[in-house]
Amino acid sequence: MKHVNVGILGLGTVGTGAAKILKKNAALITKRTGCPIRLKKAADVDRSRTRGLSLPECVYTNDAASVISDPEIDIVVELIGGLEPARSLVLQALKNGKHVVTANKALLSHHGAELYAAAARHGVEIAFEASVAGGIPIIRTIREGFAPDRILKFYGILNGTSNYILSRMTDEGADFATVLRDAQDKGYAEADPAFDIEGIDTLHKLCILIELGYGIRVDYRKIYTEGISRITSLDIEHARELGYRIKLLAICRRAGSLIDARVHPTLVPEQHMLAQVHRTFNAIFLETADVGPTMFYGRGAGMLPTGSAVVADIMAIARTMRSACTHRVPLPLADASGSGLRLQPVKDIQSRYYLRLSVDDRPGVLSRIAGVLGRNRISISSVIQKGRTSRGGATVPIFMLTHEARESDMQNAMRQINRLALVRQKTMLIRIADEISGE
Repeated sequence: MKHVNVGILGLGTVGTGAAKILKKNAALITKRTGCPIRLKKAADVDRSRTRGLSLPECVYTNDAASVISDPEIDIVVELIGGLEPARSLVLQALKNGKHVVTANKALLSHHGAELYAAAARHGVEIAFEASVAGGIPIIRTIREGFAPDRILKFYGILNGTSNYILSRMTDEGADFATVLRDAQDKGYAEADPAFDIEGIDTLHKLCILIELGYGIRVDYRKIYTEGISRITSLDIEHARELGYRIKLLAICRRAGSLIDARVHPTLVPEQHMLAQVHRTFNAIFLETADVGPTMFYGRGAGMLPTGSAVVADIMAIARTMRSACTHRVPLPLADASGSGLRLQPVKDIQSRYYLRLSVDDRPGVLSRIAGVLGRNRISISSVIQKGRTSRGGATVPIFMLTHEARESDMQNAMRQINRLALVRQKTMLIRIADEISGE
């Protein structure tokens, strides 16, 4: 094989990073792949967005279809993002016999099964290392490194924006709105940050990891997802006093035939490695039956970290082409039958809980709240009440930790407590991940 031709769809941050790495590391890539890899075309709707690539003019195009139909292009790299036209373009590329590399976690979480089946049908590869955790090679690790093992559970900090916000709130005592504005100014958060701070980005990545780790198709709409927008500096402060740090976690635990999967803010014991993951970094704590606990840490986003993951996929496919051994690593979900696994409804999970209540400062308040919890089979392990004054009439916060309880019981209790006249704001509830172990 003389060389492998690549066409990139989308010259945004990641596309530019991949193009730069292909160019600056060309000699190293050729040596480690066994053949040269050449960027033949790069399509972007904005031809003026060259980002200092200095590619030959003949490489640029604003016509994505011309990349997919080019008979000389072997690998199509989809970095447009979103669902459409990305889905249609990828399907057509696969139909045309092109291998595909993508970093599009939304596309894979919504249409992964369709795309994997199309790749298998047309005898080509689809690779997606950059779709989860940027430069951390977690996809390849699960598909190949842990191939003979069973994954028991994993916990992931998979969104750099949310982790940056929570880290700043923890380190500086800043409030959520202030740190969010600063994150937007620095380019860590979008003008509309909902996708990141409400947990949707993390949810998409969790779906991909579940499908890889357990071989089951998951409906993202059935996975409980909660973001960080209601976290306050009070929650951060009292979590720290109690020996925890708050992180937005993707959680997946296997118990028999059930998969407990969810995304939400979580109190993580401060001595655990995940509690030490700061700013825009990502991490995945993963435990398997034979290897035990492992931890993967690194940059989860950015031009060069994510671009490097894209190029690693291109190189892997180039090696496959040289050896004429397509699907050396079977595509996920090629045969998901017979697994017997299913998602556990979130109402059935067991957890400890942190509660922050804003209540009237008068006698009897705590006993009424404790009574509601007790009637719902929830016991209190500790209580902190601050801000009591000599006069009644003020609103004060109460912080509680519970013993382990059933989620459905806790939600029933929350509805009853929030209806009490003495409760002035909706109660903040955060689940606690005491079950994480690194021993």
